[in-house]
Amino acid sequence: MSIGPTQLRAIPDAAVLGTGPVPRWRRPLAVATAAIFCISTGFPVVAGLSKNTSAFPKWWGIADVVLAFVLSAMAFAVMVAAHGEISRQAEDATYRAYRILTHGIFVMLVLFFVAGERITWINCLTGFGWRAWLLLYALPSWFTVVRTPVAKQKM
Repeated sequence: MSIGPTQLRAIPDAAVLGTGPVPRWRRPLAVATAAIFCISTGFPVVAGLSKNTSAFPKWWGIADVVLAFVLSAMAFAVMVAAHGEISRQAEDATYRAYRILTHGIFVMLVLFFVAGERITWINCLTGFGWRAWLLLYALPSWFTVVRTPVAKQKM
């Protein structure tokens, strides 16, 4: 017996049920977002491994902030592009990715205990934190956009 309204989880075969042609820019946007994500993650890695971030050139901090803003905007664009189209296939792929990505928490704990003194956590933890949140939040949309059938891309 149900005591509340039923929530629809996903649109089965959303790529097939689409009402119009799929924009050609969606898949390259997803790939570019993944590339920017990888490049952007390098900033907290380098900052965490550095003992003296004040020795970095001034453009380093500006580049980090600009790239973080671009990454956020691109992730938002991917989520907008996939709005209302997240299929069961994308949900399943996201679940499998979550199962793998949660091991990152364990890896970070091991890294903390093994090399904790060599890493300046104050310089990198917030960068890792918001990037991890963004990755997990946007992943269903990213899988939806990146798995768009190429045959339907006519625009």
